[in-house]
Amino acid sequence: MFKIGIIGIGNMGEAILKGILSNTNISSDEIIVSDKNKERIDYIVNKYSVAGTDSNERLAKLSEIVFLVVKPKDLQKVLPPIGNLLDNKILISVLAGTKIQRIKEFAKNAKIIRIMPNTPALVGESATGVTFDKNIKDEEKENILNLLNSFGKSIVVEEELMDAITGLSGSGPAYVLSFIEGLILGGIKQGLSYNQALDLATQTVLGTVKMLIETKEHPAVLRDKVSSPAGTTIYGLHELEKGKFKDTIISAIEAATKRSKELSKWLIANW
Repeated sequence: MFKIGIIGIGNMGEAILKGILSNTNISSDEIIVSDKNKERIDYIVNKYSVAGTDSNERLAKLSEIVFLVVKPKDLQKVLPPIGNLLDNKILISVLAGTKIQRIKEFAKNAKIIRIMPNTPALVGESATGVTFDKNIKDEEKENILNLLNSFGKSIVVEEELMDAITGLSGSGPAYVLSFIEGLILGGIKQGLSYNQALDLATQTVLGTVKMLIETKEHPAVLRDKVSSPAGTTIYGLHELEKGKFKDTIISAIEAATKRSKELSKWLIANW
């Protein structure tokens, strides 16, 4: 019997696996993975010394907790053959736009958890939205959150807010990377080399985030501390305000959330 089974071992599946092995007491011989790509299975087995199989049925039968890390369009192909093997087991779905009720159509007696991690899971720093099915006990919730926190930080929300999670943290790394790219290009324009600008921009963002987390102060308070009267920072901030910097970020999250809702409706209509 395995503690963890992971169906779909692409980049996100591997990130989850890596986090579990690095930050929990679950060992490699307690984990089994499956994937439609045999070469991918062989690669993961050799790299992490976990068990591998091309049979989702075998994985579901032998695992206590199953991560479903496949594309939403593959749900109807992957889940029906194993649905009855998941009775009273925990099924953690990473399927974007796929509601718990939809998953229950194929796994009626499973204990379903829906999560939305983001790409920093690859370095153990995911911001993961989590919503629980009603039949999951408090003790089970605590254990699952500890598991999910092995590859980042988990935030529990009502399922109706999962689209907002997608718009903010799911798409968020792209916004942050665009901002960092802007910092780098600005530095280069002023004469810095690419590597110098990259190091300065990434360390500035890293340090600012750490400062925000540790002080727990409002971003505006910390911003005002570096905005001296008639100084360089306030001149720069004025230019950002001219470009409606914050408004644009808010609109980006709003647009991504709206698109997530549209995709959810499309998936339902086309299943």
